[in-house]
Amino acid sequence: MATAKKAAKKPAAKKSAAKKPAAKKPAAKKPAAKKAAPKKAAPKKKPAAKKPAAKRKPNAAFMKPLTPSAMLAMVVGSSPLPRTEVTKKIWDYIKKNKLQDAVNRRLINADEKLRAVFGGKSKVSMFEMTKLVSNHLK
Repeated sequence: MATAKKAAKKPAAKKSAAKKPAAKKPAAKKPAAKKAAPKKAAPKKKPAAKKPAAKRKPNAAFMKPLTPSAMLAMVVGSSPLPRTEVTKKIWDYIKKNKLQDAVNRRLINADEKLRAVFGGKSKVSMFEMTKLVSNHLK
């Protein structure tokens, strides 16, 4: 009888084990984040026949010669010049006469000739200068 009880208990033990949900395994540690594998170079294509690099064409509005007013002509000359050349000549005049502010290099200290061009202002920023000069070009 003892063997019958043991035999009866064993299947019961198996059944109880079957009823219980399977024990979860401890979460496996994730491997450290992998560094991206070096990318494989794409297969090289034959370079397309390149057109010769065309020079960049300047905007026609900038290159149109404009006549300076009498006040501006004292600084840059009276002959018609494009806006770009007028700006270059004004900067040459400013550097030649050391009119750029020593502390804030963006400011221009106007002398008598430039004060007439700048509308009576004694100090003008370099960005405001081009706006004021454009009023003297026709």
